Amino acid sequence: MNVRQLWKRAAAAVAGRGIGAAAAAFALVAAVVLGGTVSGMSSAEAKAAWGSPGRWACSGQPVDAGNVITDHDGAGCGGFGSWYQQPVKDGIWTCSGSPVVAGYVITDHTTYGCRGIGSWRHSLVKDGIWTCSGSPVVPGYVITNHLRAGCGGIGSWQHGLPHDGIWTCSGSPVVAGYVITGHMQAGCDGAGAWYHNTARVGLWTCPGSPIPPGFRSTTYSAGGCNGLGAWVLARA
Repeated sequence: MNVRQLWKRAAAAVAGRGIGAAAAAFALVAAVVLGGTVSGMSSAEAKAAWGSPGRWACSGQPVDAGNVITDHDGAGCGGFGSWYQQPVKDGIWTCSGSPVVAGYVITDHTTYGCRGIGSWRHSLVKDGIWTCSGSPVVPGYVITNHLRAGCGGIGSWQHGLPHDGIWTCSGSPVVAGYVITGHMQAGCDGAGAWYHNTARVGLWTCPGSPIPPGFRSTTYSAGGCNGLGAWVLARA
């Protein structure tokens, strides 16, 4: 379609669909006149962009804060590829490589999603939620269980809120104010587990346990922490 035909369509929009449609039409004409294309978008991108809650961006462009990537077009942006980003919401499916917004975890995986590059489901964190391997751990949560076959075979981990006497999996963060007081090699489906307690005077702590402010390690026992060795907590 040449520029003359585009201007005719823009004029028709004024008469038939009102100011909003006219503005969009004139913007399209301006883009063609000035650059020959509309931001290098493919037909698939242009279709998705109209009326959708997000926007298409070329490969390498930053993702807007609070947004995730939900679609991919390898032909977009003049063949360099483009990605569709939109605001995150509970249960949304995102493409591999999408950022994970604070407060969210990854809860499912498919290898065929996002036009074949794979996709991941994002969910708001809650006590007891199962997450895929590689999911971030939201601050204030610990990892409490492991299932090797979960999340489409890549493994999954259960996240929970800490409490005095909770068992956590190897690699779990230790929430501020807690110490590690026991170890079970067979725990967490073979990954190993560690016992967490709120810090108090007289507890025996395992190697690698944090020592909260106001406490210090004193007496050592080689047989403590299931044979790993332990130190008793005292006031600083």
